[in-house]
Amino acid sequence: MRIAILADIHGNLAALDAVLADIATRRIDITVNLGDVVSGPLWPAETADRLTPLRFPTISGNHERQLLTLPPEKMGESDTFAARSITPQHRAWLATFPSTLVPAPDVFLCHGVPANDNDYLVETIDENGFRPATPAEVAERAAPRTETLIFCGHSHIPRSVSLADGRIVVNPGSVGLQAYSAAWPYPHIVQTGSPHARYAIAERTPQGWTIQFLQVSYDWESAARRAESNGRPDWAHSLRSGLA
Repeated sequence: MRIAILADIHGNLAALDAVLADIATRRIDITVNLGDVVSGPLWPAETADRLTPLRFPTISGNHERQLLTLPPEKMGESDTFAARSITPQHRAWLATFPSTLVPAPDVFLCHGVPANDNDYLVETIDENGFRPATPAEVAERAAPRTETLIFCGHSHIPRSVSLADGRIVVNPGSVGLQAYSAAWPYPHIVQTGSPHARYAIAERTPQGWTIQFLQVSYDWESAARRAESNGRPDWAHSLRSGLA
């Protein structure tokens, strides 16, 4: 079995189209989507229109939850832009996403940690900053899931952690946004250092799962100009550079 893993598209249709074109050149059995699909100052409605007919197994991220549950005055800029752009039909589609999913035997999907879409699974944030989580930290957060392969998103950083009990936890990175700054639970920045769209492929072999991380070129200048025209120079900088 070969699984393509998408996460954190954030309405970046240009990046999504490039990733889907790359997937089409490979032998993939199933493509899964780990949430945060439309939120951002780019192409929220168009991204929903692109994905809806594909029927990928998709879970909700923190931004889907916020879009569907928060009043407008409580939303951040990215959610506000998406909320004003999408239709009732798009909202109904987002509302079908479960918070977690088992799309294939021994494979588990979550956005953040299994019980919370707003915490990082394979990174740790504390008063000293943002760092890779230790295997012990990842194992504690992944409990009680026993699936061999656990996919998560949220942090936008490609990373794989192998646990002592044989489980593998994989973040494929972000399709649509390669850097950002955040204030919770401590101020921190996240950045991959290049503007390429990212996704991953997991393949089950006789020896176990192998993980391949991919970087895909796309017209990030068009995405950056779109962000600028929609009042988000911070996104434009991140889209062009992969830096916060």
